[in-house]
Amino acid sequence: MNNRSRLALLVVQILIVSLMAALFGRLFYLQVAAGPKYKDAALSIQSRDVVAPATRGLIVDGFGVPLAMNKAGLAITIDRIEIDKLEDKGVDVMKRLAKLLNLKYEDIYQNTRLCGELPKGKKAGCWQGSRYQPIPITKSADPDIALQIVERSDSYPGVDAQPVAIRNYPSYLDVNAAHVLGYVGPLTETDLLKGNGKQYFRSESIGKSGLEIQYDSFLRGEPGIRTVIVDRKESITRESQNTKPVAGDHLVTSLDVRLQASAEKALKDAVLRGRANGYTSDSGAAVVMDIKTGRILALASYPTYDPNAWETGLTVQQAEDLFSEKKSVPALNRALQGLFAPASTFKVVSLLAAASAGYDLKANYKCPSQVQVGTRVFRNFDSKNQGTMNMYKAMAVSCDTIWYQIAFDEWLRDGGLKPKSNPNDYFFEAAKAFNITQKVGIDLPSESSSRLADRDYKKSWYQQNKDFYCNYKERSTKAQQTPFLLQLAEENCVDGDKIRAGDAVNFSIGQGDTVVTPLKLTQMYAAIANGGTIWQMMVAKAIVKTDGTVVKTFTPQRLGTVKTAPSNLAFLRGSLREVVVSGTAAGAFAGFPIEVSGKTGTAQVFGRNPNGSLKDDTSWFASYAPSKNPRYAVVMMVGQGGFGASTSGVGVRRIYETLFGVSGSKIVPGAALFPEGKPPTKLPKISPATKPKEASK
Repeated sequence: MNNRSRLALLVVQILIVSLMAALFGRLFYLQVAAGPKYKDAALSIQSRDVVAPATRGLIVDGFGVPLAMNKAGLAITIDRIEIDKLEDKGVDVMKRLAKLLNLKYEDIYQNTRLCGELPKGKKAGCWQGSRYQPIPITKSADPDIALQIVERSDSYPGVDAQPVAIRNYPSYLDVNAAHVLGYVGPLTETDLLKGNGKQYFRSESIGKSGLEIQYDSFLRGEPGIRTVIVDRKESITRESQNTKPVAGDHLVTSLDVRLQASAEKALKDAVLRGRANGYTSDSGAAVVMDIKTGRILALASYPTYDPNAWETGLTVQQAEDLFSEKKSVPALNRALQGLFAPASTFKVVSLLAAASAGYDLKANYKCPSQVQVGTRVFRNFDSKNQGTMNMYKAMAVSCDTIWYQIAFDEWLRDGGLKPKSNPNDYFFEAAKAFNITQKVGIDLPSESSSRLADRDYKKSWYQQNKDFYCNYKERSTKAQQTPFLLQLAEENCVDGDKIRAGDAVNFSIGQGDTVVTPLKLTQMYAAIANGGTIWQMMVAKAIVKTDGTVVKTFTPQRLGTVKTAPSNLAFLRGSLREVVVSGTAAGAFAGFPIEVSGKTGTAQVFGRNPNGSLKDDTSWFASYAPSKNPRYAVVMMVGQGGFGASTSGVGVRRIYETLFGVSGSKIVPGAALFPEGKPPTKLPKISPATKPKEASK
């Protein structure tokens, strides 16, 4: 063998040895170093998790009456993986299923599409979960129909029927409470990504809004997990783990189902009354609060929706209607998300501002038909000249021109359009004393912040909008170039960053850019009634385990104090009583045996409705009772409802009738909701069978 052959053989030997070394090295890595990793991966392929959802905890009122509970249901589901394998992608199956269930094929199709599969604007009713989990079409199927589907599985590939627990809102006394309770829904990819350390399973339903989402971590419980190992044929070979589900805890609230029912009915009747009087009257909110604790006793928003729809089956039309302006956006919780000009209810701020500025509250002031402010005339309501009167009378008859004049004079003293370096801003400071821009802190998601149109706001607003107004003529259509809008644009371009005289006088009567939520106004009037304490608002009282053990209690916090002399608050309370005795609310409360104090408000609204009509005034009535020893604050707002007294004032009276057990002009002994004069403080026994108490006659 020559040298060349030996060299070639050596190269081949080295190559073979290198390959063998690489092979053995790889085998060592796979079997030893990375063995556990690949073992887990193999097991994950072979293992299947069977999830048993936990029984969700109850939500009950202060007496233990269930507001949210569970009931047995029968779900019809579609497996997208299976039907997508069919030649027609399951169209024929879904059409036959729609006919069998008396549903629309279009709804079933939309409900089984992933939201990402649909074009923008066409996502109503889409499936927010994964295609790898069964998609429920209905959870309230007829057992006979479900049996047909199971027995004829060949005719309904990818369709299944199985018993499920349905979240149910029993609606005792016709209570809806959808905006407080919220609803539950299936997990989405977003939920899985935002798990915050929680282990979710795709088959679960979790809280999506209201108390259901706020306290989901307690209500949800812990689902049971049975992990099985399967072979290539998906046959179970063994069980690797089996944990039983742990039921969720119960949530006790400060709500009272009887008062909630009364508030909802009174609000709906107020909306209908507004319509009967010729107003658009399309929406509203009502709030009842314990002024000494901050606890919410009732909260209603109109229009509303059926929280059961998400569990029984939400149609595409229902999903679209929830956010439709033509339907007045039922999904919107107007009590904590709606922002409205407070109108004359805001004069409580103006009175305290006048006191801070040194005005004698007991003196007499002129209430002319109009006040000249620069080049503009600001008129009294109905342009009435009401002569000379004291502040009690001014609040009672809701005189505007007194406040126009005071606000204008103080604006001039602060320097007008060239303000002093340190203006007094009595009106703005009086509003800030109520923490107006701070949220009420209620334990419900998506609360809006009220807006104070002070100097800082004007500067910020101007920076955001100056280009629009300075180029308004070029940007606007011919129809938009009305003399008023052109003048408005010019003024906003020139000095939109300043507090103008018109801004100051409008602020004094609760008009202009200052807007509040009904919750915020309730908090303000509660502070007036209780001596100045600004309470955090809260619905939850406690979390209780199924065995009765108290897990956690919730106590509203003091958020601040209205800084004004006690004599000023006392005078203000006296003037609010006068509103009901001899003022704008006297008719609404004629003959009422409980002393009520409050203020009407009728706010002008700029803009048009979807049908092109001009918007009607917002109706307000903010109040507390009993006047001498206040316990409850009640506020009602009706959007486009017209006058405060005739629409909202009457509605508030209906709520007080329920609270105090009043029939007509008489107090019915034993009919009051809280015979001891205050809501219950002890936690109730919790049972799904608890029914509302009837007031004794």
